[in-house]
Amino acid sequence: MGFFDNLKSEAKSQFIEIIEWLDQTDDTMVWRFPVYNQEIKMGAQLVVRENQAALFINEGKAADLFGPGRYELQTQNIPILTTLRGWKYGFQSPFKAEVYFFNTRLFTDLPWGTPNPVMMRDADFGMIRIRGFGKYAIKISDPKEFFATIVGTRGLTATNDILGQLRSTIVSRLTDAIAESKIAALDLASKYDELASVALEKMGPDFKSFGLDLSRFFIENISLPEEVEAAIDQRTKLGVLGDRMGQYTQMQAAESIKVAAANPGGFGGVGAGLGAGMAIGNAMTGAFNQGNAAAAPPPPPPGGMPAPPSSNTPRWSLAIDGKTYGPYTDDALRTMVQNGQVAPSTQAWRPGAAGWAAVSDFPELGLGNSMMPPPPPPPPKA
Repeated sequence: MGFFDNLKSEAKSQFIEIIEWLDQTDDTMVWRFPVYNQEIKMGAQLVVRENQAALFINEGKAADLFGPGRYELQTQNIPILTTLRGWKYGFQSPFKAEVYFFNTRLFTDLPWGTPNPVMMRDADFGMIRIRGFGKYAIKISDPKEFFATIVGTRGLTATNDILGQLRSTIVSRLTDAIAESKIAALDLASKYDELASVALEKMGPDFKSFGLDLSRFFIENISLPEEVEAAIDQRTKLGVLGDRMGQYTQMQAAESIKVAAANPGGFGGVGAGLGAGMAIGNAMTGAFNQGNAAAAPPPPPPGGMPAPPSSNTPRWSLAIDGKTYGPYTDDALRTMVQNGQVAPSTQAWRPGAAGWAAVSDFPELGLGNSMMPPPPPPPPKA
């Protein structure tokens, strides 16, 4: 073979004669055929497999689109590119063009989630924050639109590249769907399918603007803040106990005893435990007893009011570190004193008392003979 024959052979090898994409990945949505400085030979074979589409790009703009099949490139089947290039009919010379392949299969199990809690107004709890997560499925329905809005402007080609863009759309539309549904927070778990259908309808046009079809959308979980879940757990306890006010007071006293027993901080720790218990108690009572909250008692009256006839009625208030806690029943207060959780000198008051006085000064509690003895005196010095 002569020198000029070699040049002709090398020049011919630069012409692309078969254009195809053998996709061996799971997440590639778009692939650019490596044309670079090579030229496509007129009459070259274009192979587009099932779940693929091929798009010719001329100077950054979408031109001719091909679906699945085998094509021999001629000016007749690339009319847009022929018009843009100003080719005459029957043009046979090699040409340069960008070719993008699109994976049009369904991409499933794509995760979505709220990166930060979403604020919403609830009929039971007021302003609360919620989190949610789930899965969705998409596919490319309009390769030209997808190229113009996603690929051409950002160069994104894999599913992970565009999930951030889609996630913000999902969170925004889902928040609107939940707010407009006015479903109570406690009932959200039973309405996942209904919310997903509404969200799918709301998000469809947004995905369509990207050239995507949102085929499926699932809500796997919507969770409430930990403090709200803790309040629901306390409400469940009340439902088991029955009597809301009396039983809850006794339960809080028992809980405070457990906390104080494990707290080496002594009497100060007891005050903190009782304060936290009563804070939760007041919040729970206000939320679930339709406004009948057990507030701290007013300053004690000057006297003259008879004591309640039943010792099982919550009536005792305690003054600890400048704060008022209660009311407690006789049995609850007596138990806390006998177990050393409340000092006998703690100031107490009940309706009918002349004023605040030490717990040990109230004879009806019967603590005169049950108070804890003081520490023994130190041994005599040798």
